[in-house]
Amino acid sequence: MSQRVLTTESGAPVADNQNSATAGVGGPLLLQDQHLLEKLARFNRERIPERVVHARGSGAYGHFEVTDDVTAYTHAAFLGEIGKRTEVFARFSTVADNLGGADAVRDPRGFALKFYTEEGNYDLVGNNTPVFFIKDPLKFPDFIHSQKRDPFTGKQEPDNVWDFWAHAPEATHQVTWLMGDRGIPASYRHMNGYGSHTYQWTNAAGEAFFVKYHFKTNQGIRCLSTEQAQELAGKDPNSHQTDLLQAIERGVHPSWTLYAQIMPAADAAEYRFNPFDLTKVWPHRDYPLQRVGRLVLDRNPDNVFAEVEQAAFSPNNFVPGIGPSADKMLQGRLFAYADAHRYRLGVNHTQLAVNAPRATTADNYGRDGLMAANSRGRYAKNYEPNSYDGPAETGRPLAAPLPVTGHTGTHAAPQHTKDDDFYQAGELYRLMSEEEKRRLVANIAGGLAQVSRDDVIEKNLAHFHAADPEYGRRVREAVEALRED
Repeated sequence: MSQRVLTTESGAPVADNQNSATAGVGGPLLLQDQHLLEKLARFNRERIPERVVHARGSGAYGHFEVTDDVTAYTHAAFLGEIGKRTEVFARFSTVADNLGGADAVRDPRGFALKFYTEEGNYDLVGNNTPVFFIKDPLKFPDFIHSQKRDPFTGKQEPDNVWDFWAHAPEATHQVTWLMGDRGIPASYRHMNGYGSHTYQWTNAAGEAFFVKYHFKTNQGIRCLSTEQAQELAGKDPNSHQTDLLQAIERGVHPSWTLYAQIMPAADAAEYRFNPFDLTKVWPHRDYPLQRVGRLVLDRNPDNVFAEVEQAAFSPNNFVPGIGPSADKMLQGRLFAYADAHRYRLGVNHTQLAVNAPRATTADNYGRDGLMAANSRGRYAKNYEPNSYDGPAETGRPLAAPLPVTGHTGTHAAPQHTKDDDFYQAGELYRLMSEEEKRRLVANIAGGLAQVSRDDVIEKNLAHFHAADPEYGRRVREAVEALRED
């Protein structure tokens, strides 16, 4: 076999890749050494800005297979028949830490899926928890600023974390999840995934349903204690990446079973919880889980940077039969996610291999811009409508229209009968065993006791007491004991 020839980026052969060109033996370098300049310039630019959130991530390819008939609820083609398979790319991540952070930390996990369907890519962006800390996207930058590294100290500050939560009582439910036994998954394979938001399904007859997605791990739930996580993060900061990579390489393909909670659209107005509030769940006794299909991951990316770090997920990537709901956080993310990718990767990031459609072809009038790979030239028109057989609209909406009433303005969310900020947090606490409660209280107290202001501590204690008096009392006693030491 003949030896492959090393070339410059323009394709010219490289004569010497070991020594830079100099002015004489031992002399200064020459500006004319284009190979050296090209290598150094590319090296300076080979990393793009990291994600503001979900920077630390791992990914894999696989497929989704339909196991149950859901055509009564949605006409999405990739869910259209039992046995149908669709290629998928998944990305798992922590939320708050930077790209170089450890995997085994107490933090929610991103659970993002890209379905390469024949009707276009469908992106489902969720977490390993069914709820979140806030219910309005206006507060998202403030929330993330409170959880990320402080701009002065350069590290996460308990004062910032707990001060924000003190002023956000709706976070009590998610805080209870995060500080509980499932707050640190043992691996990406051993955690559930949730769409978290409420989405809309529309069937072929035009009937609308609201849905929540639940991906239940078939490996079983496994989590780490605080002590186990601290030890593992020190030994192998890449523990979750290592586990996912090695499992797939040795043929142990992780899988999840997808279930959906399905609510007829007419139920939403009178349901006791606001069904579009991201801080709330729908109890399973009200809307039982209905099985949909099976997600399997069976192939590792060839290039983590090109395929994991440049993977761009946007919840506004819907397909016919699936659409948004009035969930405020979802509505905000419909813009924010796509805009983040336009900033990080450029306006043509959808042309990258990991983001481009695979079972169909993107065909529109988007042209040019940075890194344009597929811009049409010559006589192709860049406007619509036109008389030159360009792509045309279908006139068929992806989902059913959402009814709207009232006046514009900055309104608080409508109140349903059980829509306080603490009821579901208390329900979650009361479901726990005594040992689970003990660990939850210890995890909360360990962080809250580090807060420097007594009023911030008191505000947080009031939230836990409102969720359940025993919950609040035990956290107070644990915090006081730690602060006396």
